[in-house]
Amino acid sequence: MSRNFYILAATLAFFALLSAAMTLVPSSFQPGLPANGSLWRTVSMFLLLFGLIAALIGVMSHLFEQVDRRTEEARKAARRKNREPRG
Repeated sequence: MSRNFYILAATLAFFALLSAAMTLVPSSFQPGLPANGSLWRTVSMFLLLFGLIAALIGVMSHLFEQVDRRTEEARKAARRKNREPRG
């Protein structure tokens, strides 16, 4: 599950970099696109923000999955230990 958030974060960061690079392109090379540099910077900022949020969600979900897995392994180990014959 966290892999999907990592992919989403990378995609959003890529598009943020792409829209940040659009501020450097002269308006004559952008027919039909918004030529206002502040608009591209704003879009870039929001895309980067959403990408960072997606990365944070991915990290947190990965950590919770790891905790669940380790808890399950510890529970199984304790159950195995209790089932061993004593003596």
